[in-house]
Amino acid sequence: MTRYEPAIDVDRLVAIDVHVHIEHGEHGENSLPADLADAAAAYFKNGGLQPDLDSVAAYYRERDMAAVVFTVDATTNLGHAPISSAEIAAGAQRNNDVLIPFGSVDPLQGRAAVDLARRLIEDHGVRGFKFHPTVQGFDPSDSRFSPLFEVLQEAGAVALFHTGQTRIGAGMRGGRGLRLGLSNPMLLDGVAADFGDLQIIMAHPSVPWQAEAISVATHKHNTWIDLSGWSPKYFPEELVRAAGSFLKDRVLFGSDYPMLSPDRWMRDIEQTALKPEALPGIVKDNAVRLLGLGAGA
Repeated sequence: MTRYEPAIDVDRLVAIDVHVHIEHGEHGENSLPADLADAAAAYFKNGGLQPDLDSVAAYYRERDMAAVVFTVDATTNLGHAPISSAEIAAGAQRNNDVLIPFGSVDPLQGRAAVDLARRLIEDHGVRGFKFHPTVQGFDPSDSRFSPLFEVLQEAGAVALFHTGQTRIGAGMRGGRGLRLGLSNPMLLDGVAADFGDLQIIMAHPSVPWQAEAISVATHKHNTWIDLSGWSPKYFPEELVRAAGSFLKDRVLFGSDYPMLSPDRWMRDIEQTALKPEALPGIVKDNAVRLLGLGAGA
């Protein structure tokens, strides 16, 4: 078994994208059931692009960027087997000059999820975990998930949570039963309070709860906001203002590739009122600090 160890030359990077999905596995498997994948592709108009991990690595290498890569394990809620996080970690090791693996576990699987998270950290070297409360069907504020967050905190692993509305299930009958309210960032306030050393990323502009996300990030300094999933042209004004001022040290560049390209994100950020002096931290330096990258990493 090969454990992931980064070999990233931070100095040569122009950016670190902290939000990149692996949608296509090594054995032909997809991250979502076919109906949800088709609906998501239609929502983002990306033509159903599903690059495999090595293609993602080549894409970011060409751009002198690094990328945090992951899938989402929603086995219980979707009845669909996930792409293996262990295989993602192994693929990241093959491409450890540009990729950083996060794992994913299904919180609804209880003790099995806790044990798997520990193995992914100890045996495979994942640096964090991706959670999607709406897709996984769990309330992160529920204390029954505390043992899982305790493992992450003890290991120094980052917890990245989807927040706000989601493309997944959009336009389907009843949103395919997925509940947006589970991704309200205020549900993470208690997690951040109970696990004060756990670094929590609130992913995406948290529409329609942007004020809640900013409130949590202002009060809990172990929380971060990533700017993925939306063209910067459509960022809420209050988010642009916070990212350029009082939260500038805890805001992160993320694209949501392959649904949104980093090229478009970088182009469109120029059309916002974001203060230019905040951009170096957002696109790279804050992620370097959060992920513990640097000389010899």
